[in-house]
Amino acid sequence: MELAHSLLLNEEAYNQLGEFQKAEFIFEWLQFLEKLLPVTSRADIRENQKKLVEQLTSLLNNSPGPPTRRLVAKNLAVLYSTGDTFSVYQTIDKCNELIRSKDDSPSYLPTKLAAVVCLGYLYKKLGRILGNSFTDTVGNVLKAMKNAESQGRYEIMLSLQNILNGLGAAAIPCHRDIYKAARSCLTDRSMAVRCAAAKCLLELQNEAVFMWSADLDSVVTLCFKSFEGSNYDVRLAVSKLLGTVLARALTSKQTTASTRHNFHRISLDEAMELLGTGFLRGSCGFLRASGDMLKGTSSVSRDVRVGVTQAYVVFVSTLGAQWLERNFSAFLSHTLYLVSQSHSKAVQSQMDAIGCRRCVSFILRATVGGLLGEKAQIAAAKEICQAIWKLKKLVDGAVSDGNLETKNSTTDVTASQHVLVCALQELGSLIHGLGTTAAPLLQDSSTGVLEAVISVILHPSISVRLTAAWCLRCIAVALPSYVSLLLDHCIERLTTLKSSPEAVTGYSFAVAALLGVVKHCPLGIPHGKGKVIMTVAEDLLCSASQNSRISLQRTQAGWLLIAALMTLGPAVVQHHLPRMLLLWKCIFPSSPKDLETEKTRGDSFTWQVTLEGRAGALCAIKSFVSHCAGLLTDEVVQRLLPPLPSAVDLLTQLSSINKSYGNSLKTPSTVYRHKLYELLAVLPPKTYEGSFWAVLKELVADLTVPDSQIDTSTFLLPPLCHENDLLLLGPLLQDTDHRFIEEQLLLGNSIAGGSLEYDPYSIYDQVTKGDSVPKPLPPVLSVVSAATRLFGVLFSHVAESHRLQVLEQLLNSIKQTKGSRQQIVQLNVVSAFSTSLKHLANCKGSLGPEEVRRSALTLVMSALESNNPLLRCAAAECLARLAQVVSDTAFTAGLAQVSFDKLKSARDVVSRTGHSLALGCLYRYLGGIGSTQHLNACVGILYTLSQDSTSPDVQAWALHSLSLIVDLAGPLYHVHVEPTLSLVLMLLLTVPPAYTEVHQSLGRCLNALITTLGPELQGSSTTVSALRTSCLLGCAVMQDNPDCLVQAQAISCLQQLHMFAPRHVNLSSLVSCLCEILLDNSVLVNLCSSYLLLRRAVVACLRQLVQREAAEVSEYAVALVKENREDFTPDVNIREIGLEGALLGLLDKELDQRLCQDIKETLTHMLTSMAVEKLSFWLKLCKDVLAASADFNTVVSIDTTQEEETAKVDDASILTSDSDERFHPFSNPRWSTRVFAAECVCKIISQCENAGSAHFDVTLAQERKQRDSRDDFLVLHLADLIRMAFMAATDHSDQLRLSGLQTLQIVVRKFAAVPEPEFPGHVILEQYQANVGAALRPAFAPETPPDVTAKACQVCSAWIASGVVSDLNDLRRVHQLLVSSLLKVQAGKEAQSQQYNESTSTMEILAVLKAWAEVYIVAVEKQKNQSDAHSHCFKIGNSAEENYRDVTSSAGGLLDLVQADLGTLSKLWLAALQDFALLTLPSEYASQLPAEGISVEFLCSPRSDAAMENIIACLRALHALFDVPWPRSKIGGDQELGVELLNVLHRLILTRESPDIQLAALEVVQLILFAAQEHVKEKRRSAEVDDGAAEKETLPEFGEGKDTGGLIPGKSLVFATLELCVCILVRQLPQLNPKLTCSPAVQSGKHLLLSEDGSRLVAAALVILSDVPAICSPEGSISVLPTILYLIIGVLKETAVKLQDGQLPLTVAASLQALKGLLSSPMARAEKSRTAWTDLLRSALFTVLDCWNQDGFLQECDEVSLLTAITVFIMSTSPEVTTIECLQNHCIEKFKITLDSKDPLVQCKCYQLLHSIFQHPNKTVSYPYIHSLSPSIVRKLQETEKAKPENAAELQVIQEGIKVVTALTATAEEEHRAHLVAGLLPILLSFLLDENALVSATNSAKSLHEFALQNLMQIGPQYSSVFKKLMAASPTMKARLESAVKGNQESIKAKTAKHAKNPGKSSSIQLKTNFL
Repeated sequence: MELAHSLLLNEEAYNQLGEFQKAEFIFEWLQFLEKLLPVTSRADIRENQKKLVEQLTSLLNNSPGPPTRRLVAKNLAVLYSTGDTFSVYQTIDKCNELIRSKDDSPSYLPTKLAAVVCLGYLYKKLGRILGNSFTDTVGNVLKAMKNAESQGRYEIMLSLQNILNGLGAAAIPCHRDIYKAARSCLTDRSMAVRCAAAKCLLELQNEAVFMWSADLDSVVTLCFKSFEGSNYDVRLAVSKLLGTVLARALTSKQTTASTRHNFHRISLDEAMELLGTGFLRGSCGFLRASGDMLKGTSSVSRDVRVGVTQAYVVFVSTLGAQWLERNFSAFLSHTLYLVSQSHSKAVQSQMDAIGCRRCVSFILRATVGGLLGEKAQIAAAKEICQAIWKLKKLVDGAVSDGNLETKNSTTDVTASQHVLVCALQELGSLIHGLGTTAAPLLQDSSTGVLEAVISVILHPSISVRLTAAWCLRCIAVALPSYVSLLLDHCIERLTTLKSSPEAVTGYSFAVAALLGVVKHCPLGIPHGKGKVIMTVAEDLLCSASQNSRISLQRTQAGWLLIAALMTLGPAVVQHHLPRMLLLWKCIFPSSPKDLETEKTRGDSFTWQVTLEGRAGALCAIKSFVSHCAGLLTDEVVQRLLPPLPSAVDLLTQLSSINKSYGNSLKTPSTVYRHKLYELLAVLPPKTYEGSFWAVLKELVADLTVPDSQIDTSTFLLPPLCHENDLLLLGPLLQDTDHRFIEEQLLLGNSIAGGSLEYDPYSIYDQVTKGDSVPKPLPPVLSVVSAATRLFGVLFSHVAESHRLQVLEQLLNSIKQTKGSRQQIVQLNVVSAFSTSLKHLANCKGSLGPEEVRRSALTLVMSALESNNPLLRCAAAECLARLAQVVSDTAFTAGLAQVSFDKLKSARDVVSRTGHSLALGCLYRYLGGIGSTQHLNACVGILYTLSQDSTSPDVQAWALHSLSLIVDLAGPLYHVHVEPTLSLVLMLLLTVPPAYTEVHQSLGRCLNALITTLGPELQGSSTTVSALRTSCLLGCAVMQDNPDCLVQAQAISCLQQLHMFAPRHVNLSSLVSCLCEILLDNSVLVNLCSSYLLLRRAVVACLRQLVQREAAEVSEYAVALVKENREDFTPDVNIREIGLEGALLGLLDKELDQRLCQDIKETLTHMLTSMAVEKLSFWLKLCKDVLAASADFNTVVSIDTTQEEETAKVDDASILTSDSDERFHPFSNPRWSTRVFAAECVCKIISQCENAGSAHFDVTLAQERKQRDSRDDFLVLHLADLIRMAFMAATDHSDQLRLSGLQTLQIVVRKFAAVPEPEFPGHVILEQYQANVGAALRPAFAPETPPDVTAKACQVCSAWIASGVVSDLNDLRRVHQLLVSSLLKVQAGKEAQSQQYNESTSTMEILAVLKAWAEVYIVAVEKQKNQSDAHSHCFKIGNSAEENYRDVTSSAGGLLDLVQADLGTLSKLWLAALQDFALLTLPSEYASQLPAEGISVEFLCSPRSDAAMENIIACLRALHALFDVPWPRSKIGGDQELGVELLNVLHRLILTRESPDIQLAALEVVQLILFAAQEHVKEKRRSAEVDDGAAEKETLPEFGEGKDTGGLIPGKSLVFATLELCVCILVRQLPQLNPKLTCSPAVQSGKHLLLSEDGSRLVAAALVILSDVPAICSPEGSISVLPTILYLIIGVLKETAVKLQDGQLPLTVAASLQALKGLLSSPMARAEKSRTAWTDLLRSALFTVLDCWNQDGFLQECDEVSLLTAITVFIMSTSPEVTTIECLQNHCIEKFKITLDSKDPLVQCKCYQLLHSIFQHPNKTVSYPYIHSLSPSIVRKLQETEKAKPENAAELQVIQEGIKVVTALTATAEEEHRAHLVAGLLPILLSFLLDENALVSATNSAKSLHEFALQNLMQIGPQYSSVFKKLMAASPTMKARLESAVKGNQESIKAKTAKHAKNPGKSSSIQLKTNFL
């Protein structure tokens, strides 16, 4: 393929290829040429133009396929536009000639089509350059169209679109002709031709004025006709045409003279009237429709109505959001008028009414919900309210006349119902979307939203009452503060008006809807509401029989309330369970006999009430089982069971009851059936085993003798098909933007879809997502649905022997029915059987013997050849599940063989599609049928079928099946990859674009092939390279396809390729392609934009790309805009806001949840990888979003400090200038987008935190910014961060307020300590205190929800505790807010509002108390620190004293602030902790609670979800408590309490992995141990004072272990401490556990470098360990010493690793420190323990020495650490430990080895350690070391005379060596001293340099010279006699010394002179010099 990459076609290579390779080669060349021509120089093009034109035009005769002909055309157009145009006319003539040709053979067709396409592109690119030649061309093309078949008509329409595009107004002479041709094509048989015609007409209307003036009516009628029998794509294209033409007609300003006289601009009313005509009368034309209406025969076909609905949306979207705002009133009244029943045609039946309502709701949702910003939506909601009030008055008037019989008033009432339903639904959806930002709307009394909705709860129509209840539910979700108020109001009205049937049903619906919402409101409702509702429900049920007029309504209402109550969950329901079970028991007859008696009594009305009541009871129990599974104990189940047999008995009697009492019971009995089936499906089947057969009989009857003749396939089958297979059945079954209205076209003409009035019980049980109303189906259909589900459960539980019987019965019933009825029965039966196979597969059950399999197979095989494609699809899946359940290879092979045989013989489309899909599905559940032979057979047959060009359906199904096999056959498929890829490519290049389903299946095949090849695609072999090129080629063909779903496939294929072989995918062209689809404003976002599935594919691909290459993706997107391509006009300024901003804008407009989630993830990935580099950009984006819609006049009123006044005014003016639209790339973003922006700000701060300290250091940031202006740091944007947090925290939206407060808290925490360089002693945040105060204040307002207040308390405490503000008056502002909330807490329950659940007020109280606690802890800590500082001050001068006073005043002030309320707080803190203790401990332990129920109780049993910060807060509280002496003395004196506390902390450490928690716990342990030490010391001291020092030997032993040394687990503080420390240590260093050291996992002997947290934990544990002996008696200390030594030395051994810089690891330093503390313990010298300690310490020293002898230990071990440990032993223990000869020799040996180390750092450390040992006061310790080691030290120093130091490290070694020898000299006895000095002086003299050498010497040599000279100057005078003797003996040495001294004096003189010149500077330095 590389040979195809040239300007001219490589004909030599081309001619050597086979037929199919030639097509591939040509396509590759054309693709390359398309990229090459725009970047080739004009001269090169002209040089090769003639040859190129020849090559390209010759391709026209080669029967090119659709993608190839498009590329030939594009390249010719580009070639002529960049090169010479002189031969273009020849090319045009040639094309015209080809079109005129009389050859009509199929083989010549591609050539004709290629010529048509070519003309289109030439005129599009060259336009008016081509002069008048277009008239002939257009005439020729139109003439050709008369005889053209559908492909020809399709291409001609698209070509004419291109010609019109290129010529613009110049084409006016041909407009009429083109218009005529396009008109006929717009109602063509072929849907693709209709789409093409719509595109052509859309282009035509740009210039053809007559289309939207004189001929407007006929264009509109034509579009209506085009909608008839259309598919989804046609409806999209034609609605876009219709909407655009009408919008154009409305807004055009026509001025051309030629048309002025007959031009009439239409009004908005006329435009909407035109659309309304189509909606109400369909496409039959205006005049005929009225005649038909009189006869009552006309009915608008659904596809016309749905098409017109989409046209309304296009119309409004084209006119834009501002237009809609201005004209909303007229638009609303028109759309609502569409469903008012004055148009009896629109709403002939309930089905029609539901369809119309859905269309109107869609129009309102897509326009009001999709286009308007929040302010405009609030205005719209007010308009809708006005409409509701008007209708309310109309109904009131009609009802108050009291003569509902009269014709007029009845029509008024019924006319209003559908309008009200639409208005209420839109109002609900609007408020639901607005969330808490709708609060002002509801508070506006002039609008009266709630009053309006509540007023229509009493409407005579049930559907209005239900929708009003639903609207209240939406309001409650949006504004949780209203839930309780609304519930109270509705319950009050329900009890007051319980004699009115409308009030009883209306208000019970409302209460049920509100109860259903509680689980979506985190703040809940007060607990007592459950009781109130249960009482009302009981009352309704008990009083139902008192008044027959409303008994039906009361019964329904009572059970509805109980069923809704169940959704509140077990906590509420458990209190009412006994009453509910009693009602359940009473509603059914207790025995079959009673049921018989019942049947003989009563009339149809009493039966209606009875059935309604029992259906309600079944519903309530189902709700109980679904929502309160936790209460389903065995006992409760036993109480649920007794009424069930009776309920089933009634089910079996229903048909006879219906016969007796007539038709009026039909619906109630169907509802009863439905509810019983639903309940049985959720109960465990064992509970009703006895009734299996009775129920099964009824189910079989329901499935085989259905009440309705409605085709149920579209709602029964899709859940049973695999979602991937549904793609075969067209867009209607997939997610599209128009799913809401398109659904009704699926369901056949007899049903428009579900609606709330079909099942009021669905109002509380929210299954649909978001704000969409539940849509239960009519009872006759929902009963079938419930029957299939229950059949699935029962069939899998009946005995295998009975299954055959059931299947035979089902098969017979299918045989006995005929025609359409047979299909319905077959459909129901297959659905039910498929469900049962699903259950069997899930529970791994078997189907049964051979006969059962045979019957099952007969059932499925007949469905596999059904005419209904959906049933075939479900049957194929069912067949595969059957094979899965039977799980027998022979059986599966048999199934496949049947399909093979059928496919070989059958010629009909139905069999071929069904059986080909069956082959693919079989692979799905069996992971490939093992054998290659079977695979080869499958692939062979599917290859053949996929090339059957006579039937696109067969091709599509076969290719889809092939894609499944490719995907599922795994490695077995590798041999087929190449031929399959060739087949896919060949078909992509030849199948006409109109067959979109074939292209979509090809896309799935290509995707599966790419997945199969996987990472192999990275390879570089020729085979892999060829495969990769083919894959890329396939993607390119699909990207060019006009169908959106094919483009989506192309993108996901490229996404796969990018994942497996990223280097081979051209990222820049892929990103351009994605951006064009996503951001091109020629398509209207989320209305008529590209398909939803295409947008999803684009964003999913972007999400993957930015995970690896975010920066590149971002750059390519901006580069695309800079190219200024005329075919790409994004509606956002990407240059300014980048791809990131464009995605944020899209997030705001997009309504699909999944897509929004993907966009958020994409942005998060981009932020993570680029926020730090593009900091200003990201912060500006977030700021623009947050500032775009808030009302910022609030900002001006901030109480600012004087010095900031001017700056603040500027800030405020910046914030309020949002009226200027240009500054705002985001207009009115939704609150959810703003919340996301606030979350992004928090993520940006966290990214900066990881990026380095400069982001939080002003000075450093400014320095680095000056060095490189491109650098950017977060601290420089602090003002913006504060402003954004402020904007968010003061918004109307509660979610945004929470995010804003969270941001503010993070900002305060991160920047609290950042100093302000301009004002030393101040921090940078200080200037923003006014903003912080202003942001917090609204959160403490009385109406603020508790969760917001709780968050604000956290911010308050963070702000006060941060220490930013030291001035008390400033602090008081924020402190006052906390005081106000404390007063609220003190007020107690009475003052708490009854809006939310009690737990929320508890949450708020705890937040307030926690905030105060944090402030108190900080105040105490500060004061403590300052008292430490104060004691330090006495040692320093006065100035420090003054500074100290300032600081103390601020800390004391903070404490004073808290002090005022401390009395109250301490009680509240204690009360809260006691409450918690009582809640968490079982009641029987209450008596054993410790007196102080501190935070321990929380720590005793923190729930697994207890937030970390709460646990840490408790630990800090304990820490603060034990920091104070009095509590410490209490815990020190009470050993039991101490042990209990330690156990709690131990448990906490075991259950919490967080290092922060574990560290905080260890700090508390340390304090507890300290308390115990103080206690023991105190006891010892007092005993000594009492008994006198003389009798010391008889003193009792204090400390643990007493006289015996025994420690009792569970009672011993020492034991508990050791346990806890061992837990920490072993967790970090498992090697320390002797049990584990044998296990292979730990035995590696490798050293560990612990994490920083791990090291800190280990260090803390070691500190505690070394303190343990202090609380033991001498005997006790002997017991614990071995353990402690083992652990300390263990840590040392395991972690002593060499680090690069010679530093000691933290753990090593800690273990050495602990060792030193331990060895210095008084116990080591105490009389009773001395001997034992000495023995143990010797063993310990031996262990340390022994480390050296382990194999391989020293390679990675740090000998310095071990040497230091030895030195600690020598220096810290009594001499008898270390002076024992064998140990001493061992130690000396180690020092000798280390002295010879090659590592200067090690040598250096060795000298330092010896220095301290040589100076040991006890000579018995130091002398052996001096004798053994000093000779070798001196020798080493003498050697350095020859080899001078090369670097600083070597220099330091020499210096340390000299220090050691100097020290030796000082400690030596008099007679040896002279000898030592005589040895030392020559060494020092050898280091001196003369003047000449000094100039050129290295730094190390100079330093050594100075060091030697200094030492000589000191030693000379000390030992003058030796010195003089030596100088006299060696003249050279003397001369050397003199020259060095002289040089030194000169340098001092020079320095002094320098100082004399500028005496003013650095007086401090002078002082120091003088001092010397």
